[in-house]
Amino acid sequence: MTRWLGVALLPRADHLRAAVRLQADIGGEVRLQPPLHPDGNLPHVTLFQGPFENTLVPQEALELIGTAAFDSGLHGEVPLSSTGVVYQPTGWLFLALERPPLLEALQKAALTALDRHLDRASFDGDKDVSRFTGAERASYERYGYRYTGEAYAPHMTLGRTEEETALELVRSARDRVDLPKEWVFDRLSFYVMGQHGAHAETLLERPLSRT
Repeated sequence: MTRWLGVALLPRADHLRAAVRLQADIGGEVRLQPPLHPDGNLPHVTLFQGPFENTLVPQEALELIGTAAFDSGLHGEVPLSSTGVVYQPTGWLFLALERPPLLEALQKAALTALDRHLDRASFDGDKDVSRFTGAERASYERYGYRYTGEAYAPHMTLGRTEEETALELVRSARDRVDLPKEWVFDRLSFYVMGQHGAHAETLLERPLSRT
């Protein structure tokens, strides 16, 4: 049976709570979807997500990715600078983050561990990719996921709303919200995908420090 799963970086506990508050502050009277919650849809930075065959053993894959992270120099915590609230078609608000080489290496490690387990027959061949960039289309065709390789765009998803509302929230974000300059991540997560790829259920967690 196909399982829709993902691997992500999770914020440190205090920054996780701050990201939940940020979604509410950015949205104001608009309830962005899906709602973030410390005990529900977690704020996260996706490394990869998609449909997987039963050959995938999440614990083994997460251990491989975590070991690669440690070997790449990710020891304990990863601070990432935010580059602002950005709009992503259609109707999405992202908190964009920097993309240092260590994070690129971590995604490559995830792809190496997960690629052979992908259920490519479950990719959505009818998906509208007309507003994807060329790199995003190439990523989607190869992995069934928009943001890999050149197209990798580290971010925390703040939610989705009507198109014009999303554009206005992005335009006014800096005037209404004091955005933290840095976010700290301290663990990897294997999760069950929910609405719009949300971090709906945590299967496994692994600290970035070697244990």
